[in-house]
Amino acid sequence: MTNMEKNKMTRRNALTAAAALPLATGLTGAGARPAAAQPAQGPQVPRTYRVPLGDFEVTAMMAGTRTVPEPKGTFGLNASDEEFAEVSKAAHIPTDKAQFFFTPTLVNTGSAVILFDTGLDPAGITAAVEAAGYAPEDVTHVVITHMHGDHIGGLSDGGTPTFANAALLTGQEEWNHWTEAGNDTFESKVRPLEDQFSFLGNGEEVAPGITSVLAPGHTPGHMCFMLESGGQKLMLTADLANHYVWSVGKPDWEVRFDMDKELAASSRRKIFGTLAEDKTPFIGYHMPFPAVGYVEAEGDGFRYMPHSYQLLMT
Repeated sequence: MTNMEKNKMTRRNALTAAAALPLATGLTGAGARPAAAQPAQGPQVPRTYRVPLGDFEVTAMMAGTRTVPEPKGTFGLNASDEEFAEVSKAAHIPTDKAQFFFTPTLVNTGSAVILFDTGLDPAGITAAVEAAGYAPEDVTHVVITHMHGDHIGGLSDGGTPTFANAALLTGQEEWNHWTEAGNDTFESKVRPLEDQFSFLGNGEEVAPGITSVLAPGHTPGHMCFMLESGGQKLMLTADLANHYVWSVGKPDWEVRFDMDKELAASSRRKIFGTLAEDKTPFIGYHMPFPAVGYVEAEGDGFRYMPHSYQLLMT
C-alpha cells in the first residue's frame, strides 16, 4: 500500500469515527443527559381512505372500532370449536377476541355527495365526514343498506336529522320489515324521518352509476350497491359478510346477526362468486379498515385480499 493510500485510509477512519461520536456520546458518554421516558401512545387506526373510481371519488371512513370477546359466539355458530380454532390459527388471528370495524362510505360523483350508512351515533359519523373533508350539510343523499343499529345510529338525534340537506333512501323490503318490528333504535332514529324517505327495489339507481343489489339474509331487505364510473366497478357489500376470515373465507358459517342464516350464506356465495369471477373490488362495512379488498375463490369458500395500491393507479 502506498503512502497516499495509507493517508486516505487514515482520513476515512477518522471521519467515520467522528460521525459516530455524537450518537455514542449521547448514549453512553460521561455527563450525557439520559433520554426522558415517553409513554406509548397506543394503536392508531386511520380515519379515512380515498380512492378514485372513474369520475367518482370514494372515501371509506372509520366511524368506530372496538374489541369484542368470544367471537365464536358470533361467527361460525355451526362450526366445531376445533374447526374454528384451526381456521383462526391459519389466519394468525386469536380465538378469544376480535376487532370490529364500522366503515360508512362517502361517494362524490361530481354532482352528488352520497353517504352509505351512518355508523353508531351522530357524533361519530359527523367526525368521520368532516375528517373526509366535508361538512354534514354537503351530503346530498344518505342511503341505508339495512336497519341494524350500527348503520342507522348516526342518522338522527332526538328526531333531528344529522344530514339536514340529504335525501334519504333505503330498500322497500327493508322498510316494510322494520316498520312492523317494534325495534327501539328504528323507532327513535328512523321513524321520525319517515316522510323524508324514498324507497328502492332491486336493480334501481340511487344516481347514475350507482345501482342497488338485493342481498337478503342478514336482514330481509339487506342491499349491496354497485358503483360504476369510467368503465371501473366497485361494490359496497355492507354486511354481506361480517368478518374477512370467518364469513368471507367460510360463507356457510352461521353468523349470529344474520336473521335468515341459510339465505345469508346463499347471498354471500352468489355475490362473492361474481366479484371473484369479475375481479371487482369491494368495500365491506366490517372488513379491517380501510375495508377495501378483493376476493378469489379458494377451496369451498373465498380468500380475502386487502387492497394495496391497485385502485390508486387507475
